[in-house]
Amino acid sequence: MTASDWKKITKQLKVKPVVLEKYLKHNKPKDRKRGVAAQKCERCGRFGAHIHSYGLNLCRHCFREIATEIGFKKYS
Repeated sequence: MTASDWKKITKQLKVKPVVLEKYLKHNKPKDRKRGVAAQKCERCGRFGAHIHSYGLNLCRHCFREIATEIGFKKYS
């Protein structure tokens, strides 16, 4: 089920609160604790290519843009 489907169904069921409560109990998406969707870039929100080292929580694209500002040097 996609996010748009989820929003459509909850919007339709707002008229019937008892049915909505039961639907949410059984079909609500789970909070992610592991995997790709659990970690996202704090700057842009991307999920892939996540740099978790040093507590950065940035994707590699954002890291390249702000690495010198943070204090990292590029050694060639």
